[in-house]
Amino acid sequence: MYNYHICPQRHVFCVDQKSFFASVSCLLKGLDPMTTKLAVVADTKSLGSVVLAATPELKKLGIKTGSRLFEIPGRSDIYIINPSMKTYLDYSARITAIALKYVAPEDFHQYSVDEFFMDVTQSYRIFADSPYALARRIKAEIYRETAIDCAIGIGENMLLSKLSLDIEAKRMPDGIAEWRYHDVPDKLWPIKPLRRFWGINRRSEIKLNERGIFSIGDLARYPAAHLKRDFGAIGVDWHLHANGIDSSLIREKHTVHSPSIAKSQILMRDYRFDEIYVVLLEHVDEVTHRLRLERKLARTVQFAVGTAEGRIYRKQFTVREGTNDGDFVMVGIWKALKAIADSYALYRTISVTLTNFIPDKVKQISLFDDVEAVERRERLLRTVDHLKVKYGQLSVMRALSCTEASTLKLRDGLIAGHKR
Repeated sequence: MYNYHICPQRHVFCVDQKSFFASVSCLLKGLDPMTTKLAVVADTKSLGSVVLAATPELKKLGIKTGSRLFEIPGRSDIYIINPSMKTYLDYSARITAIALKYVAPEDFHQYSVDEFFMDVTQSYRIFADSPYALARRIKAEIYRETAIDCAIGIGENMLLSKLSLDIEAKRMPDGIAEWRYHDVPDKLWPIKPLRRFWGINRRSEIKLNERGIFSIGDLARYPAAHLKRDFGAIGVDWHLHANGIDSSLIREKHTVHSPSIAKSQILMRDYRFDEIYVVLLEHVDEVTHRLRLERKLARTVQFAVGTAEGRIYRKQFTVREGTNDGDFVMVGIWKALKAIADSYALYRTISVTLTNFIPDKVKQISLFDDVEAVERRERLLRTVDHLKVKYGQLSVMRALSCTEASTLKLRDGLIAGHKR
C-alpha cells in the first residue's frame, strides 16, 4: 500500500459538458436539450451517415454516438440535423472563458471540445469555502451564461478527477462528485471490467485477466514488480493508477516525443476495393503535404482499411532513407494492401499515418538516381505546396479527385471533419 501522506494533495476539476453537441444543436432551434429527442449526424442526406451526438432522451431509444442514420426511428418527434462545428467551437470558447475566471491559464487544460481540466489548488479560496462549493458555482455560471449543463469530477489529481467524473458525477443529481485518496478502496477498486478504467484497452484487459486480475482492486494488490516484468513501464503506471496515484501536473505541459501525421475517415457509403485507391491517394497527398510544410521526411508508413463488416487490414513499412513524396508512399501502400486485403469486400474506413521523422535536409540522392529528375520533382512539389497554402486544398487536384469515389471536395472547408 502506498503512503498517501507523501503524495501531492491538490484540488483538480474535470469538467464535461453533458451531451454537448446535441445540447447546442437543441439550443439553436429553441428546444430543451433535456426533453428533446435530437441526433446530430455527419450528413442528413446519407442513410449510412454516423450519429455524432444524441440527446439523453434519444439515447433512451438505443440511439447513441456511432449509430447510423438508418437506425433512427422515423418519428415526427425526433429531430435529425447536420453538425455546426463553428457554433460548437464558439460555445466551447465561451465556456472556457468562464473557467479562466477562476484559474490561471497555466492551470487550465482543454482535453477536448467539451471537456477540460482545472487545477484550483491555489485559487479556490478566493471564490468559495471549498473546492466542492466552487464546482457548484462554476457549474451554475456555465448554465446561466450558455444554458449548457455540465458535470464536474473533483480529485486529488487529474486521474481521480477524471474517474470521479466518468464513474460517479454524471450519475449524481447535482452532477458533481469528489474522490480523495481515502475513497480509493471503496470507489476505485470495485471497478470492473478493467476496460472501464482510464488507460486499459480490451487487449490489455485480456492479458491482465490471464494473470487473475479482473478488477482494479486486483490490479492494485498485484505485485508491481511482476507488472513491470510483464508489461514494462506501462505496468508500473497501471499499478500506481489503480491505487489512485498520478503525479502529472497541468502546469507541466506534455511534450510529444514521437509525433505523427495522420488522416483517417469513415466513408459515407460502401466502397469497392478499386475505389478506395482514390481516397487513399487523397489522404496520402494530404499527410505528405503537411510533412513537407514541416520540412521533414517520414521513415515509417502505417495504413489501415476496414470493411463494412468490421474486419481491419493494417500494415506498416519502413522507408530507410525517409520520404515526403506522396507518389512514392502510395506505391508502397497499394502494393502492401493488395497482398493482404480482400479485393471483393466492401470498405468503410481508411487511415494513413506517417511517423519516425527526420529533417528533410539530411536527404541523400543515390548514385543510381537521375539527379535532374529528382530536382524537377522537388520543384514541382514545392510549387504544389505553395499553391495549396495560398489558395486552398482544391487549388491543385489530381484528375482522380474529379471521379465519383473522391471525397476531397466533400471534405474541403470542414472543421474537424464536419460541416461548419
